[in-house]
Amino acid sequence: MYSIDRDEIISILSRADHTLLSQTATWEQIRQVCDDGMKYHTASVCIPPSYVRQAKEYVDGRLKICTVIGFPNGYSTTAVKCFESEDAVTNGADEIDMVINLGWLKDKLYGSILNEINAVKAACSGRTLKVIIETCLLTDEEKIKMCGIVAESEADFIKTSTGFASGGATFEDVRLMAEHRSRGLKIKAAGGISSIKDAKKFIELGADRLGTSRIVKEVKSKNLL
Repeated sequence: MYSIDRDEIISILSRADHTLLSQTATWEQIRQVCDDGMKYHTASVCIPPSYVRQAKEYVDGRLKICTVIGFPNGYSTTAVKCFESEDAVTNGADEIDMVINLGWLKDKLYGSILNEINAVKAACSGRTLKVIIETCLLTDEEKIKMCGIVAESEADFIKTSTGFASGGATFEDVRLMAEHRSRGLKIKAAGGISSIKDAKKFIELGADRLGTSRIVKEVKSKNLL
C-alpha cells in the first residue's frame, strides 16, 4: 500500500509547477506536460519562453503558465531580464521565475540585486514573481542574505534552484530558508525532487511550491489517482 493517501497526493500536486525546461523540448512534449498539468490540477506548468503563447492558447484558461527569465545563468543585464519578462507577459505568462545575478551576490552588491528584482517585478505587470538564487552555488550566509533581500523586494517567492547547476533543492536549504524568511515570503523548492515522498517532506519543511517534472510521472506510472 502506498504510504501517502489520495488527498495528500492531490494537495501536493496542487502546489507543483509541472516543469519541462530541457533545451531540446518539442511542442509535442510541452503539450503533454500541459495535458498532465490540466489532468492532475497542478499549480502551473513551467516551460520555456518560446512556448508560452502556444501553451497559453492550448490550455485556454484551464491552467496557469509559468516561464523562466535570465535562465539558467542569471547574468543577463537587467534591461534584458525586464524585456524577457514583458515579452512573456505579452505572450500570456501568469508566473515568472527569474535568476539573480550570482556574481553580484558574490561581490556583495545587494542593492543592485534588490533593484533588479523590483525592476523585473514591475515588468511582470502584477504577475507572480519567483526569485531563483541557485542554492548549490551559495554559502549558508549568502542564502540567508538572499532571504532578506527577496523579503525586502516586491517578489512573491524565493526559489532554490534552476535544476541546471551542480545541484537542486535540499531539505537542509528549505529548512534554512524557512527559518530566515519574513514578510510572508513564500518558498519554491525546485530541482531534483524525485518522488511524492520527497515532495511531502519539502512541504513539511516550509516549501509553498515545488518545481518538478517527476512527481506527475510517478502518479501516472503507479496509478496513484
